[in-house]
Amino acid sequence: MTDREHDIVVFGATGFVGELVAAYLADHAPAGTRFALAGRSPGKLAAVRDRLPAAAREWPLITADATDAATLAGLAASARVVVTTVGPYAKHGMPLVEACAAAGTHYADLTGEVLFVRAAADKTDAAARATGARIVHSCGYDSIPSDIGVLLLHERAAADDAGGLIEVQLVATARGGFSGGTIDSARGQLDAIRTDRAAREIAFDPYGLSPDRAGEPEIEQPPDAPRPARLPDGTWTVPFMMAGYNTRIVRRSNALLGWAYGRDLRYGEVMGCGTGLKGLATAAAVMGGMGLIAGGLALPPTRALLDRVLPAPGTGPSEEARRRGWFRDVLHARTESGRRYRGVVAGRGDPGYAATAVMLGESALALALDTDRLPDRAGSLTPATGIGSVLAERLRAAGHTYTVEPA
Repeated sequence: MTDREHDIVVFGATGFVGELVAAYLADHAPAGTRFALAGRSPGKLAAVRDRLPAAAREWPLITADATDAATLAGLAASARVVVTTVGPYAKHGMPLVEACAAAGTHYADLTGEVLFVRAAADKTDAAARATGARIVHSCGYDSIPSDIGVLLLHERAAADDAGGLIEVQLVATARGGFSGGTIDSARGQLDAIRTDRAAREIAFDPYGLSPDRAGEPEIEQPPDAPRPARLPDGTWTVPFMMAGYNTRIVRRSNALLGWAYGRDLRYGEVMGCGTGLKGLATAAAVMGGMGLIAGGLALPPTRALLDRVLPAPGTGPSEEARRRGWFRDVLHARTESGRRYRGVVAGRGDPGYAATAVMLGESALALALDTDRLPDRAGSLTPATGIGSVLAERLRAAGHTYTVEPA
């Protein structure tokens, strides 16, 4: 791909998160990296470019529509890497994945949609492997902390000759708001699950994203929505909204690596709410809010009411609110030898916006500039299998925390 016109193209740059990603790249990419902005409206693209840091003022603009295969083919053929923030991906994303797979163009997105990733893998994996394209899904808060965090636990346990991973639990804490795009994606997936039996079976299968479903071990995985509980350290926990997606990505990584993490790995995620009476009260409030949102989105009359107060697609919090946000995930692991490890993945900035812009931006830079250090893989991949520990190095350099220590 050395003859490609652009190193990285940001598709969806006129959207809220797309502009954040473009701004991050303009501020942090090495000099000489060749960028372009892509979207449906030349006028809106030009307005975004005018708002970006000075380094982006000469970036070319590419007119491309998610529904126009010809423009997407041209976009993919012009770039070494395409990063896209155009969602919901089940509705808008497949033609671009197909174009990148056919052109041998590396691809990264922010999807948290099980049904989309399953469909994209089934449609494009063979083509991407034939052309050498790395199709890397979920390069934001969903699911880089989970996927790279477990990869690092595996690498540390292997280096210590501690055996495979038997059990890993991620406890997530964060300060930030819900993304309008995430909520819109949830609406679409809820509708598909309600009306399509096959979609329901994929969504509720703990190995729904496995590349080899028949080869998966018959072990019971932790529930996606466990009951509120109290951990040994006193932390009260509730279900983590993205556990049903992140856990599937981690299990897909394990299978793509030949179950290198451990064939008997049980992996689950919960949300931490604090300790003592305050933690218990927070847990109760979070459970109530989650129930209202989930139940409300499932029914058309209540969904219409929620739509008036929930964030709309393409919108987001103020710069000050994004700056005040943070995330911290603690991973507790046990290995076959009985050794225990504790991993920490953390970062500043609203996880769904500011921190995600860092994650997707560094994923794009790794795919474009670190090719010789990346895993020797192509096809439909995950952050752990498509970029690997190189991404952890980049994110550490960008100010995020990725650590693993004996517990």
